[in-house]
Amino acid sequence: MKDNEKGREENNEVSQIANFKLIKVCGMKFPENIREVAALQPDFMGFVFYKKSPRYVRHLDISVLDSLPSSIKKMGVFVNEKLDNILSTVYKYHLDGVQLHGSELEDKCEKLKEAGLLVIKAFPVESSYNFIVTKPYESVCDYFLFDTKVPIYGGAGIKFDWSLLNDYKGNTPFFLSGGISLEDVEDLKKIEHPKFIGVDLNSKFEIAPGKKNVELLRQFFQLYRYS
Repeated sequence: MKDNEKGREENNEVSQIANFKLIKVCGMKFPENIREVAALQPDFMGFVFYKKSPRYVRHLDISVLDSLPSSIKKMGVFVNEKLDNILSTVYKYHLDGVQLHGSELEDKCEKLKEAGLLVIKAFPVESSYNFIVTKPYESVCDYFLFDTKVPIYGGAGIKFDWSLLNDYKGNTPFFLSGGISLEDVEDLKKIEHPKFIGVDLNSKFEIAPGKKNVELLRQFFQLYRYS
């Protein structure tokens, strides 16, 4: 069994335990902050390799990533990047997978999956969104991520109408993203979609772009995952 398949099975098993949801903390940038957030034991951590993002990890210490426990899946976030560049970055930083946030087609997802990587494909959701666009990606992605459609890529801190999730009839489990904050815990617990597997946290838990408020995250983890 490939490592990414094993990792997905392990995470799926965990997510099915009562009162437990997967948590991905995205947009990590600074070494000490990465260590502090890792101590909270998120399931995934995201590192942005999109140069136009304020969370772009221009100089990422490989030793910091290598020190993270294997239970935390290290994901590289890319936007319309060339396949060769994605793979070279993955190998350089010893990443477990990729999150594609642009207009990448399913063939790129397939090639990355064939390379043994976990693949998350992000889709920008708006009021008139038709989830049928996700169907071609079903067999080539491990997870989807539904985020708010905005003019920029990622970290805008804006929610979309979560009731739209009821229109998603696919088989691929998904993360919910887009402006999630500590105040949303109770509403998140009310989401009963069978493919809702967890949340992606970013800008609402930041002191500055790429620097997370560890105490605020700790409160969210406690309320969302364990209560």
